[in-house]
Amino acid sequence: MTKIIRLKKGFDIRIRGVAEKRIDGEVNPSFFGVKPVDFPGLVPKLDIKQGDNVKAGSPLFHDKLRPEVLFTSPVSGKVISVERGDRRRMLEVIIEKSGNDFIDFGKADPANLTREKIKEQLLSSGLWPAVRQRPYHIVAKPSDVPKSVFISGFDTAPLAPDFNFIMDNSRADLFHTGISAIKKLTDGKVNLVLNGSTASSEAFTSTTGVDFSYFSGPHPAGNVGVHIHHLDPVNKGETVWYINVQDVTAIGRLFKEGIYKPERIVALTGSEVLHPQYYRMLSGASVSSIISDNVKPGNVRYISGNVLTGSKISPGGFLGYYDSQVTVIPEGDHYEFFGWAAPGADKLSFSRTFFSSFFPKKVYTPDTNLHGGERAFVVTGQYEKVVPMDIYPMQLFKAILAGDIDMMENLGIYEVAEEDFALCEFICPSKIEIQSIIRNGLDLMKKEMN
Repeated sequence: MTKIIRLKKGFDIRIRGVAEKRIDGEVNPSFFGVKPVDFPGLVPKLDIKQGDNVKAGSPLFHDKLRPEVLFTSPVSGKVISVERGDRRRMLEVIIEKSGNDFIDFGKADPANLTREKIKEQLLSSGLWPAVRQRPYHIVAKPSDVPKSVFISGFDTAPLAPDFNFIMDNSRADLFHTGISAIKKLTDGKVNLVLNGSTASSEAFTSTTGVDFSYFSGPHPAGNVGVHIHHLDPVNKGETVWYINVQDVTAIGRLFKEGIYKPERIVALTGSEVLHPQYYRMLSGASVSSIISDNVKPGNVRYISGNVLTGSKISPGGFLGYYDSQVTVIPEGDHYEFFGWAAPGADKLSFSRTFFSSFFPKKVYTPDTNLHGGERAFVVTGQYEKVVPMDIYPMQLFKAILAGDIDMMENLGIYEVAEEDFALCEFICPSKIEIQSIIRNGLDLMKKEMN
């Protein structure tokens, strides 16, 4: 039975620089990076050393707490460095690409494999990290059996890529093979959630063996956490898994061709991009090749992902493991004299503080300026207007800050992730890093429950 859910709470951030629906060939950079920081809760342990030669699918590091979970190289080449940060925290394993050598994991029809064989294939190839779970918003625990699996076929984040366009330019047979494998991972439903406001790609609508649901409304209507909350809420002791659309295709390629090739169609977006469009590249690829001579002069911020939840990277940085978008916006390195007193016709704001509120469809060019410093929580009732879930955001934030485990459970900590409260952080009058608070709360719960 098809479900249609229309959400009213949320806020669409309209920014200049939507990617034109065009793909100019495949990007083949020389350098790739796999970043342990992309995986919350991971304690990485190296399986290689600087100077080693690797193939596509060779293990680079594994999870020290779950050694069977491997993180593998997206390309063949040489490991040229292992970058570390504070307290020797591993940040990146960088590979210089050479050749096209793949480890052969063997072709197989998922319909003829057991659940354990499918898990074994995903684990050995390094594709298991594509499978994440609620609670805790981490890489799924292989020994668990989830009550359901979710795949979101659209994204409502600022300048988000159009997954219908992406699937129209991807191999539908690989997607369907990936679905066949994923169905074996659960005894429950596989939920494919699509945009109820636009027509869906035939690659989606021709999929069999899944439950279709349609969501519409402002951001975060495309967040998988919102879909899980409305369709199959997570209670204590339960687990739900979820997978990105393009990772489903990569899983299909693993079984159909026997290789690990995490291909992405990536949207280059943002007001500072001269020619925003789509590019075909591999996960972990250097973004330098797509931004070279394609960004306006000036001080800009490069983001792997969207402006709400993405990670800051350098001009030579690498595409995040779960990202299908790169955003370039102005750096907020300036101050406004009496900016709060100006009419604000060009200021993006959720409240009706500025004149811009009279133009709800206007498109803006925001920068990274915070427009103020952090201060104590102000109870405004605004958070509830952008969270389309049956959760009290302010009370949850305070419970996390207080370390109150029971209260966090009662307020829905098992269902949420940082991205579900990114808009709260955006509109927060106190300039508090709410996503960091949520991550700390999830880490605390995970530690207490293990």
